[in-house]
Amino acid sequence: MSEDTTYYAIGDVHGEIEKLETLLGFIRDDARNVGGPNKIVFLGDLIDRGPDSRAVVARAKHLCESDRAIAIKGNHEELMLHAYDKRESIGIYWWAENGGDETILSYARANGFADDFRDAIDADHVAWIRSLPVMVHVEERGLVFVHGGIDPKTFPNCSDELRMWTRSRAFFDSDRWPDRDELYDLLVVHGHTPTFDFEPDQQERRINVDTGACFGGPLTAVVLPPDDPPRFLRASA
Repeated sequence: MSEDTTYYAIGDVHGEIEKLETLLGFIRDDARNVGGPNKIVFLGDLIDRGPDSRAVVARAKHLCESDRAIAIKGNHEELMLHAYDKRESIGIYWWAENGGDETILSYARANGFADDFRDAIDADHVAWIRSLPVMVHVEERGLVFVHGGIDPKTFPNCSDELRMWTRSRAFFDSDRWPDRDELYDLLVVHGHTPTFDFEPDQQERRINVDTGACFGGPLTAVVLPPDDPPRFLRASA
């Protein structure tokens, strides 16, 4: 990644493969017009709730492995890994109740139904999800890509749990972040919290691009050029 890279940060996909493919087409066209190096950033929650989580994971994994994208682990990926690794019922039911049933079904349709849901999920998908970082900090550009957010009081030393799960008011009101050198000229780009109006939530130091793709809203990407203000691409289907 270089200082002149244009980043395309995509909010929570949640299994919405058709919206993702449409948005990737918009990104390809935009990148062609902009020129220069570019990188797609998946901000987490690729899976759950939507119709085809397996296809979304396969697409994101391929883009990452071909060095066209990077991906962040979201709380739904963490729920999946917990259910996959642990044998206690509560973790499995908690994931299932939060969209895991739809994810299991998408894998079973592709790979065959099994008595144990783990046998239906591609092992290489699990390994790839397990390897994902919970935050990427592009220090030369002052960009932080994370799923849930940061703790303005302790960044960059926040916990992984907080990075994936936070909805803290102290984070969301970026105008009131403390005066710390670590936050100077920082822009945090995240998802995790669907916006009520299906529009991105843009503040000077924080942009939320979870526009509720799995709840009827568009799938949104924020375009972050090196020398121009952020702008947005949206795919409704």
